[in-house]
Amino acid sequence: MRSARLQFAALFTASILLVSTLSAQTASSVAGSVVDGKGALVAHAKIALHSPDNKVTRNTLSDEAGHFALSNVPAGNYILDADAPGFATTHQASVTVAGDKATELSVTLRIGNLEQMVEVQADASNSVAAQLAPMDARLDARSARTEITSHFIENYTTPTADNTEMIFFAPGTFSVNPNGSGLGDSKNFFRGFSDGNYDITFDGIPYEDTNSPTHHSWAFFPAPFIGSVDFDRSPGTASTVGPTPFGGSINMLSKTLRQNPDIIGSVSYGSWNTILTDVQVNSGPLGANKKTHFLADFNHLTSDGFQTWNAQMRSAGDIKVEYRFNDEKILTGYSGVGLLDTNTPNTKGPTRTQYLAQYNYLLQNTDNTRSDYAGYNYYHIPSDFEYVGFIMPLGHGWHVDTKQYTYSYYNQQNYASTPKTGVISSTNCLPEGTQTCGVDKLNSYRKYGDITTVSQVSKYGIFRTGLWYEWATTSRHQIPQDPITLKDTVLPNFNEFFHTNSYQPFAEYEWHPTLKLTVTGGAKFSRYTFDLKQLSDNGGAVGTLPAGQTAVYHYATFNTVLPSADVNYRFRENWSAYAQFGTGSLIPPSSVFDVPNVVSGVLVNPVTVLPKQTKAYTYQTGSVLKLRRLTLDGDFYYVLFGNGYTASPDPTAAGANEYQSSGNSTTKGFEGEANISLTHGFLLYTNGTVGSARYTSQTILTGTSTGNKYYINPNNGAAVASTPANTETWGLTYNSHGFDFGWLTKRIGPMWNDNKATVKLNYTDGTVSGSTSITASQVIPIDPFTLSNLFLNYNVRQLPYFGESKLRLSFNNLFNAQGITGLTAATAGTTFTPNAGDTLTLLPGRSITVSFQVGLTRHKE
Repeated sequence: MRSARLQFAALFTASILLVSTLSAQTASSVAGSVVDGKGALVAHAKIALHSPDNKVTRNTLSDEAGHFALSNVPAGNYILDADAPGFATTHQASVTVAGDKATELSVTLRIGNLEQMVEVQADASNSVAAQLAPMDARLDARSARTEITSHFIENYTTPTADNTEMIFFAPGTFSVNPNGSGLGDSKNFFRGFSDGNYDITFDGIPYEDTNSPTHHSWAFFPAPFIGSVDFDRSPGTASTVGPTPFGGSINMLSKTLRQNPDIIGSVSYGSWNTILTDVQVNSGPLGANKKTHFLADFNHLTSDGFQTWNAQMRSAGDIKVEYRFNDEKILTGYSGVGLLDTNTPNTKGPTRTQYLAQYNYLLQNTDNTRSDYAGYNYYHIPSDFEYVGFIMPLGHGWHVDTKQYTYSYYNQQNYASTPKTGVISSTNCLPEGTQTCGVDKLNSYRKYGDITTVSQVSKYGIFRTGLWYEWATTSRHQIPQDPITLKDTVLPNFNEFFHTNSYQPFAEYEWHPTLKLTVTGGAKFSRYTFDLKQLSDNGGAVGTLPAGQTAVYHYATFNTVLPSADVNYRFRENWSAYAQFGTGSLIPPSSVFDVPNVVSGVLVNPVTVLPKQTKAYTYQTGSVLKLRRLTLDGDFYYVLFGNGYTASPDPTAAGANEYQSSGNSTTKGFEGEANISLTHGFLLYTNGTVGSARYTSQTILTGTSTGNKYYINPNNGAAVASTPANTETWGLTYNSHGFDFGWLTKRIGPMWNDNKATVKLNYTDGTVSGSTSITASQVIPIDPFTLSNLFLNYNVRQLPYFGESKLRLSFNNLFNAQGITGLTAATAGTTFTPNAGDTLTLLPGRSITVSFQVGLTRHKE
């Protein structure tokens, strides 16, 4: 027995010595230096080296001389991330460490731009929870931001999804597309802001309509064009440009160019005969010098839609080309085009009577005497978006980043209206203009612009200055039409042409007084000019002009200075806090000039005093924490929204809106978000918000026949429309062994919608107005609703030449929830009683989509 014990002890000791020897032979070191764009060494940069499965991690900081060393690194392939305040995270995806051998590296940090930041933040934090997170915040955040990565878009959204659905599960936001995922023009709401009160950008370029800064999710940038999204719920800094960033910015980014060439084709088939085909070609570096690279995509969508006879057809393609002179001097070109044809009517929802009879009712195709006949209602929308970008160093720490762009939108819409006699016929619609049977509607524009930023890096921080300039030309009209013959009347509801100029020069300084503290302050000067030509009309806008007068002209200029300041403090490498103050402005919509210009046969200018700009002042503070298996972030916000406008349907022009001053409002609340890594690839995601948005002006200035007066605001203290009292999101995801599973659920809390009302206003001088049409707030209650989506994906990675192949199964509205998410009342008033004629916005029914993706890749030896 003793002999056996001695033999075992000897064997055990020998095994330990052998393992130690082998470990010593296969462990190595990684060392190098960290420099900035001008070659200066960067001290105290964070260096993180980890294996792809995150089982081996090494961390250090560069020393005062910019050098770093990592010891006892086993042989293998690793990912290296380097980060320092004021710089983008540098991400080296393939670092090979040979056994018993030192690996030397040189790491260059560069000034970050948005395209570089979204995908690499999780790796830089060395948090398993952050790397598995479907959505997360940034440690270097200076405002409330949520990053939606390419992994989330490709695995946890339906292939047909639009950009509103990509951020649906982010804190506080919601959108509804009643016709199904990506099958309509949907809008986002968050923090009491509706569309037109925040920016949407693509690769840093803002895009929006010209008459008001609203957006169209179905016309630009379908899902195959979008690589990731940076959702910034703040005004940003002085260098954040665009017409309305005060409410926030939804920053869409194009797909990154993959190093390994591949061709990916996919076919998706889903509910309501929805078919999406997509082909994507990624060239990889081309030519003898490997400096040219492109990524191209073409996709085609057809669908009958969830709503009856609301068919959709879209064809779109884009290409992104990059030429790298070197790692710091890069020329990029992008072009995306699309063509959309739909049978969507002007009224996007059913009446309550139709809803009770058939939940998905919208149009019919049997009775051509009714306005809901599908043959009378359709859109035709071609669009395009192009830019050329160039970045390069100028020497001595200076860099330039410039983009020149153009894009166009041509929305030709035809829709029918119920005539006074109740039926559409050749007799009832003649002579044209006697009663409205239909409308020929056009909204078209072309824009040209430039965004240039010049920055300089020094040991004290980063200075940025630059300019956003944009010129646009617009043509808009609405003309009464016979929907049977498509013959227009002579006089339109309105017909206008205008040019706009937008200027935003800016300057800011990002100061780094200590290694942990970053302070940024700056300002931009915002200037807009407006040159409007309005033709004679039927009274819908300017009215019938005197003989010999074909048009009226309006000119307007709006100027303002918008300061901003923020601070970020790193308590530790994985824990930061921030505070921010920001400002923004919004010029009045072009419809403020839609007032009669003829009095007693004489041409006058009724708009002698321009309406004031809307102003916004945002204050917020928050914190971000990233532990190995837990990430937490939260923020408190307070927004004063001054001199806002409320849009409501214009009773004198079908399909048009009229705008009224709504006074000031305040929005305040809390947003929180967490990711919890459970085990073996499972992760729990959750977020929640509580907040309110209410009107706060006790009096509002208005014009009267006897001069300007203040009236007592009947909406003082009332809730802003479409502002949920609370929202909650929870989700479970799994990512391992080629499988991606995601179950995401969101509850949207109770909120209110507005209504039209006719009231007598009480002036502060004791007088009372006549009957006046207003927008009455907090009138129509909207009950809470909950939506659950389920995603099952399998990635084929073990086959040598098919590494990008995938099988996807998506369930939208898994439990087939039904509910009213918005309502336009049939009867005006300051109180609400359900009516058979109410127009409803509804949740779409459950949809199921299966996708087959085949990816051909070059085999990696």
